[in-house]
Amino acid sequence: MLWKLLMRSQPCRLCSFRKMPSTPKYRPFIACFTYTTDRLSSKENTRTVEMLYKFSVDIRKIRRLKGWVLLEDKTYVEEIVNILQELGADETAVASILERCPEAIVCSPTTVNTQRKLWQLVCKNEEELIKLIEQFPESFFTVKDQENQKLNVLFFQELGLKNVVISRLLTTASNIFHNPVEKNKQMIRILQESYLAVGGSEANMKVWLLKLLSQNTFILLNSPAAIKETLEFLQEQGFTNFEILQLLSKLKGFLFQLCPRSIQNSISFSKNAFKCTDHDLKELVLKCPALLYYSVPVLEERMQGLLKEGISVAQIKETPMVLELTPQIVQYRIRKLNSLGYRIKDGHLANLNGSKKEFEANFGKIQAKKVRPLFNPVAPLNVEE
Repeated sequence: MLWKLLMRSQPCRLCSFRKMPSTPKYRPFIACFTYTTDRLSSKENTRTVEMLYKFSVDIRKIRRLKGWVLLEDKTYVEEIVNILQELGADETAVASILERCPEAIVCSPTTVNTQRKLWQLVCKNEEELIKLIEQFPESFFTVKDQENQKLNVLFFQELGLKNVVISRLLTTASNIFHNPVEKNKQMIRILQESYLAVGGSEANMKVWLLKLLSQNTFILLNSPAAIKETLEFLQEQGFTNFEILQLLSKLKGFLFQLCPRSIQNSISFSKNAFKCTDHDLKELVLKCPALLYYSVPVLEERMQGLLKEGISVAQIKETPMVLELTPQIVQYRIRKLNSLGYRIKDGHLANLNGSKKEFEANFGKIQAKKVRPLFNPVAPLNVEE
């Protein structure tokens, strides 16, 4: 009876209840995200946020990138800004640095000033220093292992590396400076010994080493065992010491970053693609060391791209350096040459090959020949009297 009375008294509610959609099992992601952001915002260090606003920093970017810095009890916003301004950074530069590297505000002024003195060892002036910080703020504000960093800077200077190269190392390969200096010294010794072992001379060793480090600084992150293994593998493949020395020079040390397995795969692919003997393959590799450096999928893609353009395997074999070009570059250059009536598949690939600057120079010469009128300097001129 009671149930009937309830049914009569609340029919609308029951009907409306039936029409209501079921409650979703999970809350929408956006709702969760908003709730989380609001909850974190309530825990943020108010003074830190206010100071960042004062210096025109976009707080939203910091929240998205590294919001944890806003939760820190101790920050040094004003002090870090003062240091940057002392170096010559304007308001826009300061805001940009802090937005891209928010953790700068949790670095103590003492450690940042120590880092400043360290980087000044390789910078000509403060203007150059602040430009580096603007470009690579994370490298500058990675203030750990400062004693190691200093010892490594001094070691590279003693070695003869130019400051511009050392500054490039600091910004793009900072891990090298966090290594104990003895580890870097050991790698330098291994490189020197390897150079001498394949026939390099004592007289040229320093020049070779400095050039190598300038071109490929990441080589110092390799292990001594990997370098030894690569050299031994190349010798097993029949390369003489002189040929290995050529490869080292042409590949700018990238050879040491390859493992024997990847080199073997690339060699096998090239041998099958060009249907050549071991001796012929060695000649191809010496002409185009990229045949060792590029992986099989990359070589296969580039071969297919050239073949689709009507270029033969024989042409590629004659000028293997063309494999250093991406399919997109090949297509672009062929279209440009075709516009002058030059059919690349019927000729030599030399005009297709080379750097951008070299190609444009060759293209200009072909274009000049195409439009230049024939002129005989000794022929009489027809002049109407």
